[in-house]
Amino acid sequence: MEKIGLARVDPLIGVTLRSTIVTAGLLILTFLLGKGRALVELDAKSVLIFGASGIMAGLLGMWTYYMALKMEATSKIVPIAACYPLVTTLLSVLILKEGITLPRVIGTALIVSGIWLVK
Repeated sequence: MEKIGLARVDPLIGVTLRSTIVTAGLLILTFLLGKGRALVELDAKSVLIFGASGIMAGLLGMWTYYMALKMEATSKIVPIAACYPLVTTLLSVLILKEGITLPRVIGTALIVSGIWLVK
């Protein structure tokens, strides 16, 4: 759907519009489910961690994705964008010190193979 929307809209405007609508929906859902107090009482560290994640994935990631979609075929961009499990796997080993297992190695190899096939 994004490719269709980006036909006449700048990628940054698209991300802004999408994020605004999602934020409104999330706020409504949070308060409807009675979790508003927990949202207001978050500690600074949690706010910083989720804020940084939001800037990296929600802003920079989506903006880059939308710019790529505007320039290239969806069938080429979406599989490449779907390589985030590869990045997650690498970061989980390097930063979180998670172990390397055979299923993870096989899964990572399959991800890389899939990206190579659609290049």
